[in-house]
Amino acid sequence: MLKVSGVTIRVLIVEDERDLGRLLAFNLEQAGFTTETAVTAADGLLAAGRFQPDVVLLDVMLPDLSGLEVCRKLRADEALRDAGIIMLTALGRDEERIDGLEAGADDYLVKPYNVKEVVLRVRALARRIGETRDAQQTRSDSRRLAFRELRVDPITHDVRVGDQPLALRPLEFKLLVTLMTEPGKVFSRDELLAQVWDIEEGGNPRTVDVHVRRLRQNLGDHADVVETVPGFGYRAHA
Repeated sequence: MLKVSGVTIRVLIVEDERDLGRLLAFNLEQAGFTTETAVTAADGLLAAGRFQPDVVLLDVMLPDLSGLEVCRKLRADEALRDAGIIMLTALGRDEERIDGLEAGADDYLVKPYNVKEVVLRVRALARRIGETRDAQQTRSDSRRLAFRELRVDPITHDVRVGDQPLALRPLEFKLLVTLMTEPGKVFSRDELLAQVWDIEEGGNPRTVDVHVRRLRQNLGDHADVVETVPGFGYRAHA
């Protein structure tokens, strides 16, 4: 079994094409993951509550409820909101990708996809989950990153504005730390896809834009720590 931080990674597959669901489960289990499958949104939500997945592979076009709505329900559930979510869909337009990311997905794959790529994306997402778990168990004396009242600890993953903690999802946190670790450096979208998402090629640059927008919303009055450099990418305020 594949373990991250000593914990076996559980993957829930919500896919109404049964053969495809079985194919994904077989390949993920061969890679060391523990899997469970569901073919409807209702069964997927029930399975999520019982199985407590670390990563969810979620089809958008389900027979009873949109995968986007399932994604929103998972994000609204205290026990499930930190699960990694990868949307699987035949809808490949930028608008559909953005809808999925804005619903709370971490990643997005368009059918037909290479099953090996799915396994790689799940492994990358599981690794980020492991980094967060390790950080939560570590007490840090490290140098904190700072911008005005914003304080970010890259080891414990503690983010605060003054005395108030901020809750950021793992990808948002990694994006913020990547930028703040080298303030003033301009990162292209492709560089951020590689460093934050572990996607070296084939990633959609709009993914970065959506997560930057979500990060800024969560940062509130300190959103300007992340600056847009038109035509190039993003940088942290120096």
